[in-house]
Amino acid sequence: MENGVAMGELATLSLLADVQSSVGRFVIVFLWVYSLLILAFILTSWVRLPYSPWLNSVQRFLYEVCDPYLRIFRRFIPPLGPIDLSPMIGLIAIFVAMRLVDAVL
Repeated sequence: MENGVAMGELATLSLLADVQSSVGRFVIVFLWVYSLLILAFILTSWVRLPYSPWLNSVQRFLYEVCDPYLRIFRRFIPPLGPIDLSPMIGLIAIFVAMRLVDAVL
């Protein structure tokens, strides 16, 4: 009977390790995708795109997804004239978070 309990515990630990690995991969992929969205937000804010309903929808989507996160950093870092450093600081924070998730999980 003792061997059956050990097998059950081993199976539970294996399942928990698999869940932990899956959650870690999900978080890292999510952070990569979000950093790519921030980079697209930066590029579309620099370049004046021609008017198109489709492009306007893409810009609005990027603004609605990225701006709430970037506003956190804009509270602490004032803009330097026309230069906004919040996207750079936000990307650095995302990359630090990815390193932390990778180290913890």
